[in-house]
Amino acid sequence: MKRGKKYLDVVKKYNKHEEFSLEQAVRLVKELAYASFDESIEIALKLNIKAKHTIRDTLVLPNSFRKEKKILVFAKGEKAEEAKEVGASYVGDNDLIEKIKGGWLDFDVAVATPDLMKDVGKLGPILGRRGLMPNPKTRTVTFDIKGAVAELKKGRVEFRVDKTGVVHMPVGKLSMDNEKITENARIFIKEVSKRRPDDLKGEFIKTIAVSSTMGPGVRINPREKV
Repeated sequence: MKRGKKYLDVVKKYNKHEEFSLEQAVRLVKELAYASFDESIEIALKLNIKAKHTIRDTLVLPNSFRKEKKILVFAKGEKAEEAKEVGASYVGDNDLIEKIKGGWLDFDVAVATPDLMKDVGKLGPILGRRGLMPNPKTRTVTFDIKGAVAELKKGRVEFRVDKTGVVHMPVGKLSMDNEKITENARIFIKEVSKRRPDDLKGEFIKTIAVSSTMGPGVRINPREKV
């Protein structure tokens, strides 16, 4: 990948192979940021896993930094009323299914009660490739509509390891206090650590790096207790 002059100039300011504490890394990422907008700060963990291992879950970060999501709920009757009570943006069943088939996708996350998944499942070709399909693994297929919508409104997000064994998570914005970014990153690292496969030998987390949207990655000592 060809890098711009600003990026290359920034890289000269530090040793990219040096490892820092989490607090030091967050501070350095801010010092190295050069873009003219409020960049996101992301953490990336390279995991020592096999192809058969699946690392996937959701969590609510303690310090919110995202705009509130538009939540769509597929539900009927009492559960539909619950969704409306807790502030879901859109609530319905067949009417919403037909609307989505027609090309409407003005929402960020979808939740469904299990009894409607047979019909919602027909939207797989549309919702699946956009990452919007309700899924039990991400707690978006549930009868606990109140709990699911409440957590999503607080900023519940999904994390999932990719094919290269890396799991990413945005943990803040440059404009946030260092302490809040650090706390979000620490929670994420701890949550991923809890999902170490039982049959895994050796270190689970191989490398950790933090970066801003445009800036270079700053390495964190993966053996440091967070």
